[in-house]
Amino acid sequence: MSDTTSDTMPIEDYLAQGGMLTSPDNVPPRYRGELLRLMASFIDSELAGSAGFADVINDAPGIKERIAAARIVLEKADHAGRVLEIMGSFGADTARYAVHHPWSARLDRNADIGAERRGGDMRLSVLHYPLQGWIDAVVMNVLMGKAVAIQLSELARVSYQPLAEVFREILPRETHHAELGVEGLKRIAETEEGRRAAREAIMYWRPRVAASFGLSGSARYEMLARLGLRHTPNETLLAEWQAAVDAELARLNLN
Repeated sequence: MSDTTSDTMPIEDYLAQGGMLTSPDNVPPRYRGELLRLMASFIDSELAGSAGFADVINDAPGIKERIAAARIVLEKADHAGRVLEIMGSFGADTARYAVHHPWSARLDRNADIGAERRGGDMRLSVLHYPLQGWIDAVVMNVLMGKAVAIQLSELARVSYQPLAEVFREILPRETHHAELGVEGLKRIAETEEGRRAAREAIMYWRPRVAASFGLSGSARYEMLARLGLRHTPNETLLAEWQAAVDAELARLNLN
């Protein structure tokens, strides 16, 4: 469907039935606010993720691992830039946006913030926690990478067509980031010491990544679904992630 159809029915009905909007000019205020919030969360999470991995490049045990980490840093920053361009079409100050916050800033390792947003940005809560060495970073990348792939598959269906198209372009590269992590984790799991350290990191990161899917039975989800900005409930996405992680860890003998 195209946005011209929305002239003949209430906008929420149009969006709830699968309608797509294609321009900032015909986006109603409430929809605009929620769309900008969604984009800000993605951009801030990508910038924070990129900054976090930049800090562990020098911990990489070899050239191949260093290249993989550097690629993740580069591509996450690029993905943020692509979505920021769309925010710019809504009037966001793109020149100042990426430098307004210390993206590498983290909370204490033992902080417990659940799914809360903190500080002056909209990053997912999991990205407020610091990475602690190479094995920790690889484990986080595997768990979060699989979450991002699932979350992006959901975002690729948003009712703002230009953004949906960008998310569909980004998805294969983010999926590859998780695959790079699995390659690294497979090498780590070849030794007993590596498996022990990996299991400790899994225990730390798994509940924090799980929190990034949001609350079950969310009233906010229902509102976003009416706007066509969400399609699959948080608990369904979480269950898909849990199954994917369980299967991967079983393959690596890390469950």
